[in-house]
Amino acid sequence: MNGIERVRDALTGAFPEATVEVRDLTGTGDHVEARVVTAAFEGKGLLERHRMVYGALGNAFQGPVHALMLKTLTPAEAGTNPRAMRARTSA
Repeated sequence: MNGIERVRDALTGAFPEATVEVRDLTGTGDHVEARVVTAAFEGKGLLERHRMVYGALGNAFQGPVHALMLKTLTPAEAGTNPRAMRARTSA
């Protein structure tokens, strides 16, 4: 399993109702962007959302991934922010 799959699996396991999109930013599998849209982020600030994601990732960083860019949104934010709605995924 590559790093992108590890990140995706960890996030979908922790946030089963979420929309999770993960993409490789460099083509080398070590710099990853993850976009997570879930109601679990309602009422939470950016730092708390990122802590939730990093907590969910656990050992996903024991491998090639060493850089992660996060986009953490509630469903309402994803629905009203055109920039956030850009679907960007790759495996």
